[in-house]
Amino acid sequence: MSDNLFWLRLPIDDLDRVFNAVGPRWERLRGQRLLLTGGTGFIGKWLLATFLHANQKLALSAHIVVLSRRPKAFLEEFPELHDSNDVTWLSGDVRDLAPDAPGDCNFAIHAATDVATTCTPTDILDSCIAGTRRVLDSMVRGATARRLLLLSSGAIYGRTPPELSVIPEEWAGAPDPLTPASAYGEGKRISEMLCAMAASEIPNLEVSIARCFAFVGPYLPLDKHFAIGNFISAALRGEDIRIQGDGTPLRTYLYASDLAHWLWVMLFDAPSGRAFNVGGVERLSIGALAHRVNRTLGSNVEVRITQTPCPSIAPQAYVPSVDRIAVELGLVPSVGLDDAILRTARWVGQTSRD
Repeated sequence: MSDNLFWLRLPIDDLDRVFNAVGPRWERLRGQRLLLTGGTGFIGKWLLATFLHANQKLALSAHIVVLSRRPKAFLEEFPELHDSNDVTWLSGDVRDLAPDAPGDCNFAIHAATDVATTCTPTDILDSCIAGTRRVLDSMVRGATARRLLLLSSGAIYGRTPPELSVIPEEWAGAPDPLTPASAYGEGKRISEMLCAMAASEIPNLEVSIARCFAFVGPYLPLDKHFAIGNFISAALRGEDIRIQGDGTPLRTYLYASDLAHWLWVMLFDAPSGRAFNVGGVERLSIGALAHRVNRTLGSNVEVRITQTPCPSIAPQAYVPSVDRIAVELGLVPSVGLDDAILRTARWVGQTSRD
């Protein structure tokens, strides 16, 4: 393994960046147990690795309970964690989580709901709702204060009108309930409501909500439905970048180390019952993103856009306002888009050689 890579083969400078940014807040975990669902996905890997990094550097004696549907395969990939005293592995679907299985955890991050694999809308909706219920059930035991961070999604806002350039948390849009593709957004909306109700009804339980948008960084799937991952992969292989639509939808991207930093701060400090958008600030179209990846990586492949934009139709935007998280929690991106693309591509090259 490269000397630049450490926990879960993530870059050591990224791990240190998160460690330093979270700072004294790590002490909140001293001697504590934390439940992490979805711990082997893209976001889960970053949270697990940064936890292990802080736990070792500060000798926190903290313990993380990781729920995953594939812990055996994960440990085959990362055998150094097989006998770790810092981690307990729970195997199974979050919908089947027994309330007492995680033990007495004062902190939880509910990150389970796989959108990178093929699931039916019914499965996605059921996983969101039943899974959130199970996690809440596991957090109501005991009389000590407990904090839960729910990873929700910008999908809860549904399709935004053209005049809304960025989506603030106050905007009361919603997915179309008659469209099966809305299952993920509707499921996350209901999950947020379940958490809000639990926080209002259960003493000592505090719940904050992260509405996640688009990200880039190590472990983002390069062969799924994440545009920036597909573009980076194509450029690295020297293949044309192909866009199936007209290239006009607008996005922003947040680098994974900033994402992990923001989520840890939210777990420790975000007010209960309050939601925060989590995403980048530089707004650009999918077409512009393809050219940006090409230029940043020094590639000369062609960008091929299959459809012609219609001048009378405004671009569809999936762009968060991140003013609230900046003002209330002091969180702003520290890694620009070009650097994020380069870091991701460099990591892909390093891990492919190891």
